[in-house]
Amino acid sequence: MRGKREHLPVIGVGPLIVGVMITLTAVGIAAVSVGLLAGGAVHALEAPFRIAGIALIAAGIGLWFWGVVPSRIDERIKRNELATDGAFAVVRNPIYSAFFIACTGATLIACNRWLLLIPFVLWVWMTVMLKLTEERWLLGLHGQLYADYCLRVNRCIPWFAKGRRENEGSA
Repeated sequence: MRGKREHLPVIGVGPLIVGVMITLTAVGIAAVSVGLLAGGAVHALEAPFRIAGIALIAAGIGLWFWGVVPSRIDERIKRNELATDGAFAVVRNPIYSAFFIACTGATLIACNRWLLLIPFVLWVWMTVMLKLTEERWLLGLHGQLYADYCLRVNRCIPWFAKGRRENEGSA
């Protein structure tokens, strides 16, 4: 990073990452709604797609809330505190991941197989942006503590912490 900062910006690259996610999702859904992607309709799977889409949107909202409210992430950022508990124990970027999950849900509700490409594009976008920005800054600030955290917790896809470390033996 250029220059010294007291802490990671509270907003940072978030609007750019999330803005692209929402825009790409909205453009895809709009293309379906005006008939541009009619050949990708999945009529036979409409009910499961919509149910899964609604569930993902609800999960995204829940993850966003869990990552923002109980963690008080804005205060932690200002104190340069590395959040590794709560939502941050299951995914390193719960706020971005929440938007990713909700956007994936929205694409499913549109019931079009071509839109299934959007989550992959969003995942690549989010991964590249995080590697080039926040992850570099956090590694520089927290060093080995952050590197160890990265080994335990996924960047974008929520998952329970990876298994025990080598010092704890294997079963």
